[in-house]
Amino acid sequence: MNYQSSLDFLFQALPMFQRVGGAAFKKDLSNTLKLCAHLGNPQHKFKSIHIAGTNGKGSTAHALAAVLQAAGYTTGLYTSPHLKSFRERIKINGIEIPENEVVQFVEANKDYLLELKPSFFEMTVALSFAYFAKQGIDYAVIETGMGGRFDSTNVIHPLLSIITNIGFDHEQFLGDTLDKIAFEKAGIIKEHVPVVIGQTQDKTASVFRTIAADRKANIIFADQSLKVNFTGYNRQSKDKSLAQYSLSGSAATVANIELDLLGSYQAKNLPAIIVALDQLNALGLQLHPEHIKEGLSHIIPNTGLKGRWQILSTEPLTICDTGHNEDGIQEIIDQLLVLKGRKKLYMILGMVKDKAHYKVLEKLPKDAEYFFCQADQPRAMPAKELQSLAIELGLQGEVIENVNQARMAAEKKATKEDLIFIGGSTFVVAEINDL
Repeated sequence: MNYQSSLDFLFQALPMFQRVGGAAFKKDLSNTLKLCAHLGNPQHKFKSIHIAGTNGKGSTAHALAAVLQAAGYTTGLYTSPHLKSFRERIKINGIEIPENEVVQFVEANKDYLLELKPSFFEMTVALSFAYFAKQGIDYAVIETGMGGRFDSTNVIHPLLSIITNIGFDHEQFLGDTLDKIAFEKAGIIKEHVPVVIGQTQDKTASVFRTIAADRKANIIFADQSLKVNFTGYNRQSKDKSLAQYSLSGSAATVANIELDLLGSYQAKNLPAIIVALDQLNALGLQLHPEHIKEGLSHIIPNTGLKGRWQILSTEPLTICDTGHNEDGIQEIIDQLLVLKGRKKLYMILGMVKDKAHYKVLEKLPKDAEYFFCQADQPRAMPAKELQSLAIELGLQGEVIENVNQARMAAEKKATKEDLIFIGGSTFVVAEINDL
């Protein structure tokens, strides 16, 4: 087999939530456990940090990995979904898994995979664990997929668990209330393993406290011991800026930091990141202030993170972001309105079928001009349907299905001082040509 035929096998032979949605979701860890056992239980052969949450878990995972790398540790990173390449999901020190490793995994295990019939996600998780174990990494940062309790990654026994926040997303699988969703995310809390909660929320705090107490896991609410304030941008050059934050409170091991992730909403992720680093130091790692500052200011080059408040061009200012649920969209809109001022805002928007469309659309500014698009994949909501829903809520714009053609149309209308945003779905962002 070559790399392309290996990918064809993975994408076509195995169900994949990213493409088909709920048909790929299983409330069961048995397949992952069987597959890991078949591989010699690689998940037990390296130390790990486990991250769940509705929003911010991807940024948090990349930030922690960047700091671990800055401290000299060989660091594995497993995240999902990918944007451009399957290999983005599995990295060591920011380098994607080589094609030949994917080929070797499929060739060696194809018969067993056909027999077991695991989901795409179950297989990818097992591949990542096998690769990390084979390479003898020091630590792995593992991001859950959609949930926690039945997430395929939940076969690890980490040094530390992190839950960033709880919001409404994937309610059909995780529950229709915040406490039900919190219960599913809290499934990553393990016996005697400390857990960091990123945001204290009235409707979820008691769920986390109860489960942590039951499992004798020390629980820390990061935002109660660390206050973070966004203070502005440090423009280093025409193409390089850093977001600046001040830190205060009992967990403030550094007073000021800079992030190369430019969305000011990272202020909500930073308490969990900094407190998690403090907890890892307490567990014996050597993560000094200089490592923290170095890592957090070089997240993108250290880990290859894409699509988080990413600036695509400056004239006009064109930004994309993968935020796609109610809370994620609200954070995006808040920052867009700050940037907008009196400028014209053009929004290129696409969504998937199984999201709370009205709840997201009603948050969007009515004075923006919209281009409704759709990603080239089965879960995409038809752009004309999205336009119809948007019109009901007072949003006006035209349908241009291809995101890159929509971007060109927006650029023709916009002046150099205007603002263009592309998002609404991870899959829309993934199809941007120059991402």
